[in-house]
Order: sequence, then structure tokens, then C-alpha cells
Amino acid sequence: MARLDGIVGLVAIVCCAYLFSTARGAIQKRVLLWGITLQFAFAFLVLKTKLGELFYGISLLVNALLNYTVAGSSFVFGDKLGARTEQFGVIFAFQILPIVIFICSLFAILYYLGIMQVFVKGMAIVMQRFMGTSGAESTCVAASIVMGQTEAPVTIRPFLESLTESELFTVMTSGMAHVSGSVMAAYVAIAGVSIAHLLTAVIMTAPATIMLAKMFVPETGQPLTLGTVKVGVEKPGVNVIDAAARGAGDGLNLALNIAGMVIAFLALVAMINGGLGWLHSHIAWIPGTLQQILALLFAPVAWALGVSWNDCATIGNLLGTRMVLNEFVAFLDLGKVKALLQPRSFVIGTFALCGFANLSSIAIQIGGIGALAPSRKSDLARLGLKAMFVGTLANFMSACIAGLLL
Repeated sequence: MARLDGIVGLVAIVCCAYLFSTARGAIQKRVLLWGITLQFAFAFLVLKTKLGELFYGISLLVNALLNYTVAGSSFVFGDKLGARTEQFGVIFAFQILPIVIFICSLFAILYYLGIMQVFVKGMAIVMQRFMGTSGAESTCVAASIVMGQTEAPVTIRPFLESLTESELFTVMTSGMAHVSGSVMAAYVAIAGVSIAHLLTAVIMTAPATIMLAKMFVPETGQPLTLGTVKVGVEKPGVNVIDAAARGAGDGLNLALNIAGMVIAFLALVAMINGGLGWLHSHIAWIPGTLQQILALLFAPVAWALGVSWNDCATIGNLLGTRMVLNEFVAFLDLGKVKALLQPRSFVIGTFALCGFANLSSIAIQIGGIGALAPSRKSDLARLGLKAMFVGTLANFMSACIAGLLL
């Protein structure tokens, strides 16, 4: 019966997109029908057919990559700190963050060799052909599957200034709804999630992003790149070695940024919990922790996604944590409660958390995309909160569909 609860969430999301649309009459049925069809198709192929074995093979490859990271981290930090041991357990700074550095370096090599561009262009063509979106927004959405929310727009940099409002909103929403490939391996390490499920989630989210963005802010203008797909990603270096070095440098900056965010946000949560705990000791009906408040607010949302009711408070807390703080903290907490959750609830939670949609991402997009297109900063600021909300709905939609098929 819990499987059918996801239908409630699916219908609610579509109805919400229609009710809050800026131009309901301009919503194209093609976008709605193909958006849902492609999501179900991607999910069914991976979760219910032998194609899933390919993703299982990718899972084994990622696990191997995690082990290769130990060679570098053990050399720098020593065997006791650089590798997981029973004595010290998992040390975030020494064992998780090096994964980010290594994966960034590896991705830079793949971009230099042109491998990632082939994947991005293939996905962009699928989106453009089936859903009728412009080449620029299709390319950016496809790039968001493997790139970050400020890196993906670089692929369409020449067109950013001239994007229609609907196109710009789609670009922003895709950044909110996806995660970059460079951090997926870290999620596997800290939460024990399946890389196959993460890959399925980001691929499914691409058509969900376009569908919901085009329902909330339908296209009423004339896109310059309608009917064309062109991927423009500069090679990150003069040769493979240079690309690997630059990727490692970018990975180090990302790892330091992640470390800083985790330290700051966990400290802030502890501070808030301290204040709430004091209030709770004097006024019993006030929740004693931020986690309890988020669990109360988001438990019904978790139920609508198809999560078993016994797990709704836990998953609801994680959904709220992702929105208020960030997905890294949410995945950290997901790993801590994995043993307490039903397997199906854990997978639905994985799909729902797999996105950058949080409050801090609004500022990141205004700064990152705004630097590429200064004239659109006011539009970015105006659309930021809505893009975060729609990106969240795109993740929830993928979670609903995955729950229906599990």
C-alpha cells in the first residue's frame, strides 16, 4: 500500500506546478507528457531491466575508485588516518574529502579527452527532440547531470545574456535539482547509498526539471537556439597531465569549501539545538531540537513520496535538513540512520536528497551565473527562491516514481 502513496505525491506536484504557473495557457502538453514518460522510462530501464546490471557495474567501478583514493590519502596522512581502520573508524577530513579531490581530477581528464561532452550532447539531444526545448537550455540541463550548478551554465555562456525568462529559470532549476558528479562518490562513502541509485536519480531529474520549470514559467518568448544543440566545454588544460593537475586543484578548493560548510552548519545546528533545548526545559510542548521541528514539518511530505509511515519522521527531518542547510549534511545524517530505515524508505530518501536545492544555493547561483551574465543578476535574484522550490519538487518527483517501481 505504501507504494501507492507515491501517486499522491506525484499528482500533488503536477497540480502545484499548474496552480502556480505564470501562464497556464502557455503550458505545452508535450512537455508534461514526455516529462513524465521519460522519467518512468529511465527509472524502469534501470530498476526493472537488465540495463540495471550496467549501473551495478558502474557501482563496482566507483567502489574501486574509492579504494584507489586510499593510495593517495594514506601517503599524505599515513595509513592510520588515510584509510579506514577499526581503531579510528571513518575520519571525514582524511578519508572522505580526498575522494572529492581525486574524482575532480578524474573528471577533468574525462573532459579533456572529450568523453563527457559526448554524454552531455547525447542527453541534450534527447531532451530537445522529445520535449521541444531550446538547444541552450537542453544542453545546460544535460550538463547539470555531471557538472555543478555554476559550472554547467559555462557550456552555454555565449547565450546566457539573451536567454528568455523561461530558459533562464530552467537553467537555474536544473542547477538546484542536480548534484555534480565530483561529489557523488563522497555521498556513497558517507551514507552508504548506491551509486546506481544516484545516477538514476540525476538522469531522471533532467526531464523532471524541464517539465516542472516549463509548467511554472512557460515559454512565451522566442529562444535564439530553438532546434539546435551545441556543447561548448573548453578543455581543462593543454594535455592530460595539466588537466589532472588543474582538476586536483579545483577538487582541493571544493573539498575545503565542503569542510568549511560542514563545520559551520553542524556548529549552527548545535547552537540552535542548545537554545531549543533550553526552551523545551521550560516549555515542554516546544520541540527540543531543530531535527524534531523539521521532522514534524516534512513527515507528511515523506509520506506523499511513498515512505513507510514509521520512517516518515526520520526522512522528513532529512528533507528539511537538505533545504535549510545542504545535501551534504543531509547525506551525512542519512548514513547515520541507514540501519534504522526500511530499505525502500532509504532508497526513496536517496532520490529525494539528490540535489543542490537549498537556501545557500540561491546565493551561489546569483554569484556564479551572475558573473557569467552580469545583466541577468536581478533576474537571478528574483527567480532564486522559486528555482529552489521547483528544484526540490523535481527531486521529490523522481523519488515518487522510484518508489512506485521499487
